[in-house]
Amino acid sequence: MSISPEKEKAITERMIRLGISEEDLRETFVRSSGPGGQNVNKTATCVYLVHLPTGLSVKCQQDRSQSVNRLLARRLLLDRIERLKTGQISAEKARIEKIRRQKRRRSQRAKEKVLELKHKQSEKKKLREKIGFDDA
Repeated sequence: MSISPEKEKAITERMIRLGISEEDLRETFVRSSGPGGQNVNKTATCVYLVHLPTGLSVKCQQDRSQSVNRLLARRLLLDRIERLKTGQISAEKARIEKIRRQKRRRSQRAKEKVLELKHKQSEKKKLREKIGFDDA
């Protein structure tokens, strides 16, 4: 499977617009995993692409064809570099970090503190109970 010249040209133009040259990229090929049969087991169709100045890396094994994976890997890498330059990546990292903190288990001290606050709250609520008057 080959890639159309228009798609290759679009990637090249995008690289020029972002100021990235082919020398800035380190490309290695490894064997893919998953479906694809003998083709992915014997040929190095997975593309591992690293942008040396930023250290960003992309691994692409979406297709059985190495040439298609090369194009897809470049597109993914350019997307990441573009987000990095526009500052979206820091917002994305902050969002992921927030989710990670929310999912993290509480420490024993934190659990004790929460339990202590619950006891204090229940004591406050007990003080709100109605006072019964006996009509004896």
